[in-house]
Amino acid sequence: MLFFLFITIIILQRVFELVVAKNNERWMKERGALEFGHRHYPWIVLTHVLFFVSYIFEVLFFEKGLSRLWPMLLLLFVITQAGRMWALFSLGRFWNTKIIVLPGAKVVKRGPYQFIKHPNYAIVAAEFLVIPLMFQAYITAIVFTLLNILILSIRIPAEEKALRELTEYEDAFLRIRPEPDKDIKKV
Repeated sequence: MLFFLFITIIILQRVFELVVAKNNERWMKERGALEFGHRHYPWIVLTHVLFFVSYIFEVLFFEKGLSRLWPMLLLLFVITQAGRMWALFSLGRFWNTKIIVLPGAKVVKRGPYQFIKHPNYAIVAAEFLVIPLMFQAYITAIVFTLLNILILSIRIPAEEKALRELTEYEDAFLRIRPEPDKDIKKV
């Protein structure tokens, strides 16, 4: 029963996020935003859908129970959800599951984006471990963590390329990644 409550909350959250993303997509495109990453986006969707299918199957088929580490995992889950909301609200209308860039838009540098470039991807990576580990779905945790690494190795460069081409992205994040010569002491 606890598993079904946990997974239902997560799935409902994802459905809500897809509605928000679709509304944001429409708003941005009405203002001239361009979409990138058409070729890899279906693979992202498939990976996330299969994550839930695999997770549910592994827990039910192998009769997995709540982990002995559940208090720590629950705390980590709550932290990831707070981070997820922080990232979403920080981007506001610019948040999306797709790569959609409004040419000339000011790059968001508030919230978690003042510390790292892609906080939402870090959160998803953590979720692909924490969520399955909550009910000891070790196979799902390993397989989808590896798939996520593969997908992000395509996704992040595509997103950064689009942002560099259409916004002041590189300049906005110079302070997060300092220029090499500023860190080296010259003798």
